[in-house]
Amino acid sequence: MNKDTVIRYFRDPPEIVTDRLILRRMKKTDYRDMYEYACNPEVTRYLTWEPHPNPTYTIRYLAYVATRYRAGEFFDWAVTLKDSGKMIGTCGFTSFSYPHNVGEIGYVLNPDYWGRGIAAEAVRAVMRFGFFTLNLHRIEAKYMVGNDRSRRVMEKAGMVFEGIQRESMYIRDSYRDIGICAILFSDFIDK
Repeated sequence: MNKDTVIRYFRDPPEIVTDRLILRRMKKTDYRDMYEYACNPEVTRYLTWEPHPNPTYTIRYLAYVATRYRAGEFFDWAVTLKDSGKMIGTCGFTSFSYPHNVGEIGYVLNPDYWGRGIAAEAVRAVMRFGFFTLNLHRIEAKYMVGNDRSRRVMEKAGMVFEGIQRESMYIRDSYRDIGICAILFSDFIDK
């Protein structure tokens, strides 16, 4: 995997279809659906970003995302329900380590859809894309200690808990312990 390949794919990310979901490029018209969950402090409690203060902020964010897609430097998909088209979250890669063929996955979901296996379904779809399209060797995900829901999503998607990085991130005026889970290509094809 190399940076040019990633840029080429993410300038116009392909749709990924699962049983219940369509993962697609985010659009400015998604702002209402995104704001519905992005304004909720419970959603952002364990994330690195603050709740969106108003719909205008969300519109501006999605306009920014469009510029990053054009540059091939934004690696997230909108998670939408196949039956209604409603955007209920995002899932994708937060970063890549090109020399090591490693990608890190991140995700966020509207709390109205928590506990239904939707996040794990989206994560598995992104992992499949990472392994079979981008030829990654390893995919990892991180969570703030205390966010047990997120760790369960990672494990349900097939990742293995690898440990805690003590006070490795400074978020909202304090150092946070970060848990890490990962899966190798060889693990993924054995499942």
